[in-house]
Amino acid sequence: MKETFDKASDYISKYITEAYSTSFSKGISLLGSSIQPKIYAIYGFVRLADEIVDSFEGYCQEELLAQLVSDYKYSIKHGISINPVLNSFQKVVCDYELLDLVTSFLESMEMDLNKKDYTSIEQYQKYIYGSAEVVGLMCLKVFVVGDIKKYEELKPYAIKLGSAFQKVNFLRDIQDDMLRLGRTYFPNVNWNDFTEIVKEEILEEVRLEFEEAAIGVKMLPANCKLGVFVAYTYYLSLLKKLSKKSAQDILDKRTRVPDVSKLYILHKSQLQYKLGLL
Repeated sequence: MKETFDKASDYISKYITEAYSTSFSKGISLLGSSIQPKIYAIYGFVRLADEIVDSFEGYCQEELLAQLVSDYKYSIKHGISINPVLNSFQKVVCDYELLDLVTSFLESMEMDLNKKDYTSIEQYQKYIYGSAEVVGLMCLKVFVVGDIKKYEELKPYAIKLGSAFQKVNFLRDIQDDMLRLGRTYFPNVNWNDFTEIVKEEILEEVRLEFEEAAIGVKMLPANCKLGVFVAYTYYLSLLKKLSKKSAQDILDKRTRVPDVSKLYILHKSQLQYKLGLL
């Protein structure tokens, strides 16, 4: 029975999320039970593509990504895939009309294989839209359960949140991106002369995006508000840690939030939610 395979597919997408990101998996676990499998499916697919372009050195990454795209298109056409992650994801894509968003995401994944330096604002913005902002929009489509008016109302804030998350990732992972992958994302930044002034300019840009995104987080439906707020607060704490480090320290060592701090963020967020402060 396909229902058994579908359940197994959902389980595998959830397992992949938990294996790769304790922070996102905790946030997803706080969402309404009916939407959790759908968000796990989205994250599972995104993770799969991201691993191909980021982690599979020594293998033919171009062929692997092309195979993923081909299998994805097959799953959309036929409503099934023997790849459990795609089997889980294709139903969400069709149910919530995510085709255009997925296309933009895959374009950014291809950019990661072929583009190493984002020297223009246009390239930079296109990459961020496809790699991060559309992922937030995919999730938003699920959150609003087909309410087009609500989706359009919250769309600008979801875009800002996705952008803020991605830029924090860029700063957090800058050493790995530059040394292992040979990538630089922020345009017009000389990483051989990464000054405190440049660091603050980037941080201020991200702070403003977090401030705007916070408006949208408070407007989210009850079935997802707490989970998104936990992820928001986690990334905001990561931004604050980055702001306390020197420019050179950011280049030299990956910044992370300790597990005990993540636990504190979780409990504080839950308390704020129960008190109606969100």
